[in-house]
Amino acid sequence: MKVVLQRVSQANVKIEEQIVGQIDKGFLLLVGICDDDTEADLDYLVKKISQLRVFEDEAGKMNLALGQVDGAILSVSQFTLYASTKKGNRPSFTGAGQPDYAQKMYHLFNQKLAATGITVETGEFGADMQVGLVNDGPVTILFDTRDN
Repeated sequence: MKVVLQRVSQANVKIEEQIVGQIDKGFLLLVGICDDDTEADLDYLVKKISQLRVFEDEAGKMNLALGQVDGAILSVSQFTLYASTKKGNRPSFTGAGQPDYAQKMYHLFNQKLAATGITVETGEFGADMQVGLVNDGPVTILFDTRDN
């Protein structure tokens, strides 16, 4: 499982010019699932993301977690995180999870994040979406459960 996390001061996702999810302070997550991902991968990332201390404390140090700053999550599925660009100029997406499995795991991931008490907004799995954000910092962190 791959997740690109961006600390944001605001983010939204639109489908056909309609906002379907939006947050103020928090994390924008771009989420990629492969067929080898398990519930243990979901649990690992939920714990890491919900406890990640990248918000500034009163001393200006990145020392606070999302819940401590009343932040939220905007989670957007993105199979293109599994693009292979080794051959040619057109990426291959064969490493991405099969849609039915990936959708099930994506929804379960979001449910598990919400169960930690964090507000979770989402895009729509498989839809053509436009994502807008103001990256705060910028702070961008890559998670890959195969690298943990």
